[in-house]
Amino acid sequence: MQLIIVESPHKAKTIEKFLKGDYKVDASKGHIRDLPVNYMGISIANNFEPFYVVSQEKKQDIKRLETMAKKADKVFLATDPDREGEAISWHLAEVLGLDINSANRIEFNEISEKAVKNALNNPRKIDMNLVDAQQARRVLDRLVGYSISPAASSRLNDNLSAGRVQSVALKMVVDREREIIAFKPQEYWNLKATVSNKEGSAFKVLLKEKNGKQYKPENAEEALLTENQLKNSNFVVANVKRSVMKAHAPAPYITSTLQQDGSIRLNLTAPQVMQVAQRLYEGVETPRGNIALITYMRTDSVRVSTEAQASALEYIKANYGSEYVPAKPNRYVTKKDAQDAHEAIRPIDIKKTPESVKDLLDKNQYRLYKLIYDRFIASQMNEAKYDSVSVDVSAGEYGLKTSGKTLIFKGYTVVYDDTKKEEDEESGNALLPALDNGEVLELKAISKEQKFTKPPTRYTEASLIKHMEDKGIGRPSTYATIMAKLSDKKREYVRKEKKYLVPNEISYSLIDFLVKYFPDIMDISFTAKMEDDLDDIGTSGKDWHKLIANFYKNFEEQLRDSKITEVICEKCGSPMIINSGKYGNYYACSKYPECQNIKAVNEKVVIPTDKICAKCGAPMVEREGKFGKFLACSNYPKCKNTVSMTENVGICPDCGKPTKKMMSRGGKVFYGCSDFPKCKFMSWDIPTGEKCPECGQYLINVEGKIKCSSKKCKYIKDAKS
Repeated sequence: MQLIIVESPHKAKTIEKFLKGDYKVDASKGHIRDLPVNYMGISIANNFEPFYVVSQEKKQDIKRLETMAKKADKVFLATDPDREGEAISWHLAEVLGLDINSANRIEFNEISEKAVKNALNNPRKIDMNLVDAQQARRVLDRLVGYSISPAASSRLNDNLSAGRVQSVALKMVVDREREIIAFKPQEYWNLKATVSNKEGSAFKVLLKEKNGKQYKPENAEEALLTENQLKNSNFVVANVKRSVMKAHAPAPYITSTLQQDGSIRLNLTAPQVMQVAQRLYEGVETPRGNIALITYMRTDSVRVSTEAQASALEYIKANYGSEYVPAKPNRYVTKKDAQDAHEAIRPIDIKKTPESVKDLLDKNQYRLYKLIYDRFIASQMNEAKYDSVSVDVSAGEYGLKTSGKTLIFKGYTVVYDDTKKEEDEESGNALLPALDNGEVLELKAISKEQKFTKPPTRYTEASLIKHMEDKGIGRPSTYATIMAKLSDKKREYVRKEKKYLVPNEISYSLIDFLVKYFPDIMDISFTAKMEDDLDDIGTSGKDWHKLIANFYKNFEEQLRDSKITEVICEKCGSPMIINSGKYGNYYACSKYPECQNIKAVNEKVVIPTDKICAKCGAPMVEREGKFGKFLACSNYPKCKNTVSMTENVGICPDCGKPTKKMMSRGGKVFYGCSDFPKCKFMSWDIPTGEKCPECGQYLINVEGKIKCSSKKCKYIKDAKS
C-alpha cells in the first residue's frame, strides 16, 4: 500500500477517484503543527529559532497518519504547490519520522487524473529553500505581531492587534480617509456648446482649453463671461482624427485579480472568494463523486499551459467562429516580482462549461466558476475593435472637444466585457457626423453647469488589494487574510459603508502610534523590500536567520522606545515603561530588576487616611477603581490588602445584609450583596429587602415606586406608603 497525504479531506476524495488498487489517500486537515497560540514561540537568544507545537486536536490526526505511514510501502506528501504547502510537507515528515532527503514530495497545479499520475511518476525531495522562506515569513510576522500588539494595547489602553502587512494596509485606509477629511472642494464650471455642421447635423462639444492651456471657469461670473465670449466667437473644426481602436483581452485571473473581480462583480469579500475557490480547486461533492474544476487558486502568474491554450482556441472556434481566434495565440507577461511557480487560474477542462455543472454547484460556486471560465476563454480571444473619432473645435481663444467610439467587432467582450462607460461630459456623443478640418460650425446653444472637485474615493476591498499589489505589499496568499483582519468583529478597525472601507476611531490612534514608534514597518517601500528579501530565500537559499537578525536590531530599539513613558518612578527617579499583564496595563520601572516598582496605569489620586492596614500595620490610602472607592495598603505590592468603601444602598433580599452600589465593566450601575462571595445576589435596581406579596419575587425601588422585580408581575406601590 502506498499512502498519499494531502491537507483537505475534499482533496483526498477527489484524488481517490483517479487512483485504484495500491493507493490510499488521507488528509492532515491543514497544519499538523504550528507556532503556539498563547505566546510568541520564537527563541530570540537562540538565533530566532521557532518552537513548534502540536495542538490537542491534532494529536488524533497524527496518530492515525502514523499508523498508516508505518503500514505503507511508500508515503507521498501532496500538499499544496506553494511555500506554505512545502512547509506543511516538511512538518509532516518531521512529525511522522519520514526521511526528508528521500523523493517523497509530489505536487500538481490541478487535481486531474493526468496531473496526479504525472506527479506520482516524478516525485522530488522537499525543497528546504521554500520551507525556510515560509519559516522566515512566519518568524518575522510573529516577532512583529506578538511584540507590537501588547505595546499598542498598553499605550492605547485597548485590546489591539498589529501586524507587519496588516498595519500597512490599515494605514492606507486611514491615510485615504484623512485625505478625504482634509479635502476642500474647488468650484468649477462645465460649458457645453451645441453646434451643427453644414448639413445641419448637431452635436455637443465641451470647453477644455483657453490659449492652449487646460481651462475651466472657477466661478459663476467667470462662467458667464466665458459664455458671452463664446457666443461672439466663430466655431471652426480645428482637427478631426479618425482611427480604429483595438482593446486587447485581459489576462486570465491571478489571485489578486480574482479577488478584485469577485468583489466588484459578485459582491463577495476576498475571504469568501478564496473559500469558494478552494472548494472548486479541491473538488465539490456531486452525485458523480468529487469533481475538481479549477487550477490552484493561489498564484501570481498569468502563464497557461500550451495544452490548455489549444483546448480554449478549439472551443472558441467551434462556439464563436474563426474570426474570434487570434492569428497568434495570446501571450501575457508575468510581473517581474512574481514567483511564477504555476499557471494562472483557469478551468481544468474546457468541456465542463458553467452551464453543464450548474446543477452540481451552489450559487456562489457557480458564479465564481463562471467568472473564472469566462475570463479564461476571453483571454484567448481576438481583440475588440472600435471606430474612434476625436474632434477639436476652436472658438476664438477657446478650445472645445468631443470624442466617441462605436463597436465594430466584439472580440473578447462577447464573453467578458470589461469596458468602462465614460461620462457623457468627457466622451461627448458616441455618434458624430462627417466633419472636415477648417469647416465652420453653427452655434445653436450654450449650456453651463456648476461643478465641484471631488475628494479621493475611499478604498473598496478590490481597490485596496490592487493598491497593495501595485506597491508590492503582501503576496497572493495573504490578501484575503488581511481583509478579514481589518474587518474582524472583535476589533473592527474598519467598517463597510456600502462597499467602501471606513476606518473606525481606534484605527487613527493605532496608526499614529505605529508611525511614531515603528517607522520602518509602516514604510511602504521598506515593507515591499522585505517581501522581496523573503522571496529570495526561497529561490536562492539565503540564510533566513541573518535576514531576521538584521531586521531585529532596529526593531528591538523601536520596541523599547515605544514603551518608555513620561511617568517617573517615585522610588528611584527613572522613567517608567508601560506593560500589559494578566490583569491589565501597568507602569514598571525601566531599571528593573534593580528597581521593582510597579503601579496601575489608570489609578486615581491617592488620598492618605488615618486607617491602619489590618494585615501589616502600614497606613491605608484611599483609591478609586472600576467598582468605586476602596482602601488599599500603602505597602502594595508587598501587601495587597484592600477594603471596600463603596456606598451601601438597599438591602439584600436573600441574606438581609446591605447591598453596595457598584459599577459593571460596561459602566452600568448595579447593586451587589456586601457579603459577596458568600452571597452572590445582585440587581440592576435598588433592592428593598422585601418580597412581593403577590408572586414572592424580591421588590425593588425605582424612582420612588416599589415594584416587583419580575417583569411578569404588575405589583406596584408608592415608596412612602
